[in-house]
Amino acid sequence: MDAIQFLINGFGIAMQWQNLAFAFFGVLIGTAVGVLPGIGPMSGVALLIPITATLTSGLDPQSAAASSIILLAGVYYGAMYGGSTTSILLNTPGESSSVVTALDGYQMARQGRAGAALSISAIGSFVAGIVSLIGLTLLAKPLSELALSFGPAEYFSLMLLGLCAVSGLAGSSITKALIMTVAGLLLATIGMDNVSGVSRFTYENAYLYSGLEFLTVAVGLFALGEVFRTILDRDKGDGNIAKVGRILPTKQDMKESSAPILRGSLLGFFIGVLPGAGATLASFFSYIAEKKISKHPEKFGHGAIAGVAAPESANNGASGGAMIPLLTMGIPGSGTTAILMGALIMYNVQPGPLLFEDNPEVAWGLIASMFIGNLMLLVLNMPLVKVFAKVIETPAKYLLPIIIAISIFGVYAVQFNTFDLALLLICGLLGYFLTKNDYPVAPLVLALVLGPMIENNMRRALTSSNGDFAVFVTSPVSLLFLVIGALWISIPLIMKMRGRSVIINEED
Repeated sequence: MDAIQFLINGFGIAMQWQNLAFAFFGVLIGTAVGVLPGIGPMSGVALLIPITATLTSGLDPQSAAASSIILLAGVYYGAMYGGSTTSILLNTPGESSSVVTALDGYQMARQGRAGAALSISAIGSFVAGIVSLIGLTLLAKPLSELALSFGPAEYFSLMLLGLCAVSGLAGSSITKALIMTVAGLLLATIGMDNVSGVSRFTYENAYLYSGLEFLTVAVGLFALGEVFRTILDRDKGDGNIAKVGRILPTKQDMKESSAPILRGSLLGFFIGVLPGAGATLASFFSYIAEKKISKHPEKFGHGAIAGVAAPESANNGASGGAMIPLLTMGIPGSGTTAILMGALIMYNVQPGPLLFEDNPEVAWGLIASMFIGNLMLLVLNMPLVKVFAKVIETPAKYLLPIIIAISIFGVYAVQFNTFDLALLLICGLLGYFLTKNDYPVAPLVLALVLGPMIENNMRRALTSSNGDFAVFVTSPVSLLFLVIGALWISIPLIMKMRGRSVIINEED
């Protein structure tokens, strides 16, 4: 079977000493990022892009891209696990996807079972990682071959669907999310027009001819924005931390959590494949499903171990599932995968159907590294649970200067100009004010990444049809994507108008 052979080749790449080191540091930093309240996977990944660029500067382009994406993906799924630590010990979710974990995890900690809750989170994360690996291996090649049959009209509609999906499920207000999406598309037009060569919105500033640098915008909005929020809102995150006793779960704990872990992993993976759904939605659905299935639903919210196992498996499964649309179709389904896509493009690696043909080293090396990284997570987190519990207590006065230094030196090391440092500061302040007023920044970043590709595919489609916009609806596949996109936006609006509550995805 071709997929198995490709995966074996991927393990050959992932097992190279530098890639093992990158995977290890990725999951280690990712766990720390998840544990530290407020930073989150998007900020962590954005912050490390310039560092990976510096670390891989001596490697050939293919190896540099493979090593960098292995580290950044490790941060992504490592943070998914780390977020559970603060939920369980402090009742303060490290990320939006760990909100549900706090319901039963913190109750278990109060009952003296914090160690069991944390170890079940680690085991669930590992199982979800294996499920993601199997799913990626089986689906990656067929989906990329299917995507090769798409023309520019289908790609335009697919990318529009990706934007609608994230906008329809981001933040507490769909209107604000759509405003941010449009703002991102407008920012994406800055620079030289690829077709006509005309400069757009550059105002004779030489630094703007190449457009706004994705790296600078992402680090500013997420990392520096978080720094300003902590300083200006004096967010110290004080709280009582539960003590960690026995770490290994009992046989009864394993018996009660094994089925929820498997169900959560599968459900999370398939929800993760959907653009825009993400880990938060997966963890909510998984928790609701377990409560419906359970013979003792009254235990949920009072320390049921299934209430920890299912959502934690689901959010890790979703992070693996989210890689499928990113790698096979070039559609990032969430804020973090949009940042990962931006990192790949920085290395001249274009995610999409040709990725598996043009850059198999990057694609299969990443998939194989996810298995190794999840194994490292399990080995790291089981014995180091008490160490990571101490990381929560890191004072902001030590943490914030480190984040600021990495942001400034990282951006300058890649861009070598002071204009980008000024843009970094502006984006940091903008990120703070947007987040404070509940304007989600993930749709803006996604639109900034997809904007040029949407424009290019729209132009190619209109050129082939002599300017006839009907080309987008005469193709059945293109029409299907547009209809799904419209429904993704309209259904939550209709539900809100009828007074129904809508589950919101704020990140991932």
